[in-house]
Amino acid sequence: MGDWQRYLDEHQTRFTEELVDLLRIPSISTDSAYREEVRSAARWTANRLQQAGIEHVQIMETGGHPIVYADWLHAKGRPTVLIYGHFDVQPADPLEQWAHPPFEPHIENHTVYARGASDMKGNVLLPILACEALLRSTGELPINIKFLYEGEEEIGSPSLEPFIKSNSDLLVCDMVVCADGGVGSKEAPVMNVGRRGLTAIEIHVRSANTDLHSGGAGGMAPNAIHALVALLDSMRDSEGRILVEGFYDDVRPITDDDRKELGQYPFHPEVYKENTGIKDFFGEPEYSPVERNTMRPTLEINGIYGGYQGEGTKTVIPREATAKITCRLVPDQTPEKIRQLLIAHIERHAPKAVDVTVETFAGDAKPYVIPRHHEGLLALERALSAVSDKPPVRVRGGGTVPVTALLKDALGVETITLGASLGNDHAHAPNEHYDLQNFARIQRAFCLLFEELAKA
Repeated sequence: MGDWQRYLDEHQTRFTEELVDLLRIPSISTDSAYREEVRSAARWTANRLQQAGIEHVQIMETGGHPIVYADWLHAKGRPTVLIYGHFDVQPADPLEQWAHPPFEPHIENHTVYARGASDMKGNVLLPILACEALLRSTGELPINIKFLYEGEEEIGSPSLEPFIKSNSDLLVCDMVVCADGGVGSKEAPVMNVGRRGLTAIEIHVRSANTDLHSGGAGGMAPNAIHALVALLDSMRDSEGRILVEGFYDDVRPITDDDRKELGQYPFHPEVYKENTGIKDFFGEPEYSPVERNTMRPTLEINGIYGGYQGEGTKTVIPREATAKITCRLVPDQTPEKIRQLLIAHIERHAPKAVDVTVETFAGDAKPYVIPRHHEGLLALERALSAVSDKPPVRVRGGGTVPVTALLKDALGVETITLGASLGNDHAHAPNEHYDLQNFARIQRAFCLLFEELAKA
């Protein structure tokens, strides 16, 4: 450990300066006005890979934003690991809630504040810096490494699946390390072993050709908002159980081993309620909040609108109303089946007096769980234990990282997660930030992981 550890220690100031440089690029993938900035972030990433000593660096075109590929393949007889990450970021709105401009990084108390700091430009650098430290101090890497960094993760990675399918020979590997995420703090380390899947729909209700006078038509004309609310109410009961016919049919039961792992989950209910401002937890009462958040599926209304939104009142019967819905999925559910079940439910329960249409979206993701005894997971456990106060707790994420199941399907490989993001980093929100001490700690974890994988 000595030589590469010394290299990391001696260059932390430079590494932080480089992170700040990358954070200045407003690589907002969802807004076409920032297309060139996303490409600029791709060029920056490619140049940094080359500087670290990684070879065959390429900026590869897709139907959308570019992908950066690179590799180092000289560890004969050793495993090949694919590193995944993304250099695009979320929009910074609302700007007025930032203490400092989101693309002018501010450092205070070993923390850098900027859009993309936690999600995930700091994490983009982690494996690059680990490779540089190993190459500079030993002249080689203990394993073969490939990099796949995309610029569309924040918009659902629409170009990633066709890219992987058309470049499967280039990307062949033994396993994947996803740098998008975190492994907790030094004091409370965690290891993500699974994430939920996702599907989304939008429901449009139309009740008339125009908004109607609530006096002249009230009592005889249907109201689009009332119709939509009734339809939405048919989807869940008062305790949060999902009433969509067949929704739970494929849900994998929670086992005793699952509950044993969940029992170690570092979750403090009262602290959570205080931090979020919720009065109480909600959902299927036969499951705990942690079980519902990680191992049970959900149906959530993300947005609902229609009718008059201005100041004061307007006495109309709205002709249109819309709701946006997402479902988080668990093994062995599939986005395709759940989407069809939702559409079938809507067709059965839609009020007859209105027209209802359903819009679907790209960006579905399957749920993913890594096998408990996978060599990569055990290697990660050893690496994290070496840089933490205690062994990591295994956790499942309630969110979604589409690439995990995508790579499993396309390449037949499992994925582990290693990053330095923390749960309170305000990712996607104003004042997003990133702990620079954790940044340095996880650089060491990457070096150790690569060494552990060489032994696997």
